[in-house]
Amino acid sequence: MLFNSALYGFFLVGTFLVFWALRARRLWRSLFLVLASYAFYFFGTYDTALEQETPLGPIAWSVLCLGIIFVGSTLDYAIGRALGRTENPRARKALLLVSIFYYIGVLALFKYFNFAVDSFVALFGAMGVHLQPVHLRLVLPFGISFFTFETMSYTIDVYRREIEPAKKYLDYLLFVCFFPHLVAGPIVRPHQMLPQLERVPVVDAAQQARGLYRIAMGLTKKVAIGDVLAVNLVGRVFDNPERYSSIEVLVAIYAYAVQIYADFSGYSDVAIGSAALFGYELPENFNAPYAAKSLQDFWHRWHISLSTWLRDYLYIPLGGSKDGPIRTYRNLMITMLLGGLWHGASWNFVIWGGLHGIALAATRMWQRAREGRPSVFFPRPLAVFLTFQYVCFAWIFFRAPSFAHAKLMLARIAQGAFGTDNLAPKVIVVLVVAMVLHYVPRRISDTLRDRFVLTPAWVQGIMLAVAAYGLHIAAGSKAEPFVYGQF
Repeated sequence: MLFNSALYGFFLVGTFLVFWALRARRLWRSLFLVLASYAFYFFGTYDTALEQETPLGPIAWSVLCLGIIFVGSTLDYAIGRALGRTENPRARKALLLVSIFYYIGVLALFKYFNFAVDSFVALFGAMGVHLQPVHLRLVLPFGISFFTFETMSYTIDVYRREIEPAKKYLDYLLFVCFFPHLVAGPIVRPHQMLPQLERVPVVDAAQQARGLYRIAMGLTKKVAIGDVLAVNLVGRVFDNPERYSSIEVLVAIYAYAVQIYADFSGYSDVAIGSAALFGYELPENFNAPYAAKSLQDFWHRWHISLSTWLRDYLYIPLGGSKDGPIRTYRNLMITMLLGGLWHGASWNFVIWGGLHGIALAATRMWQRAREGRPSVFFPRPLAVFLTFQYVCFAWIFFRAPSFAHAKLMLARIAQGAFGTDNLAPKVIVVLVVAMVLHYVPRRISDTLRDRFVLTPAWVQGIMLAVAAYGLHIAAGSKAEPFVYGQF
């Protein structure tokens, strides 16, 4: 069930009405929202299984994937309660490892097994030993990378005694499976969500209006910008770069940078807006990332919930920047390489993470070298421009189907061919407008939102209906999946 489908609209309205009818009944309210979230996940997994061949039928496969979430959530709730009661260090560490190994095992089996097999076969093949790879015919469970990080953060935080264990079983189930953030985030921390689930939800008309506005803006980003660029340029060029000129390939790379931002930040907007309708607040996930003046600044603005997770649960435990510059650079590289691998089982993602790790290490090296001197070397516009170029260069490896495709993209750019026959005016207009809007000060968009909130409800309804009709006209015959849904 995609956020940009009509089915999600009916699901959201129906869930909203029943939820608020049960507001005063804590047990029934929580149970209903858990079941609704499981239904959301079931149908989303079912649609994925229909499109890909699985050893089981789509229904059995969806039940299996749902079972992974339910079993993991139940296990972690029990482990969290045990950690709260146990003082023995060895017992506490053993409990933590059980939780971590469960999710690492799930990820290893479903996401990385075939990748690891292919990598070992290629390695032995390079040494003259030819092996026959054995692959598992498994479809990646919907949103597996997101809910595994959320659940691991819970047991780690309880183990560190940074939070108390969840008091109610249904609250913890809902923390993991709450449908707005279940498939593609934002990655919600337990200290952000569990306290909200423990109290009676309260929402006013202004908060709900902001939620609806956020949903409309997110869908506009996705459908009117992301999908237009993906269908009309990005997909065609990245799949067959040899058919396009240098200028067309270069424009496609910039278009992908805009597409993935519009797509993923649009998803986060719909998730945050949907949660607001139920009285819950999800963390912000984006803050104009292409306005960043350095790679360090970029990761403070892009996929914020992931970058802070990697910082708190990987970079800092590795030692952070406490043990001297060499170990700092090592820790940055390890963090970003694993962050790249988190996105997908492909060496392209590892290369993408490595490029960001190198740039972050270089940024930190530059900061250390200029310590005590003026921090600004490049004028901010130039720093923003150069950062954006490097981010776009790294996006090539993130989006290309293979390393060979990425190399071909770079080779086509180097040829210096200037044909533009395949650049449709509509694509150029959308690309330019999207880039201009990206640099509009946030206070302007906040003012537009606040004015929408202050308008009468019937005017809001008309505006939303017009927006929905416009998106229906702009959308293709089939709802395009969100980019981060595959992770």
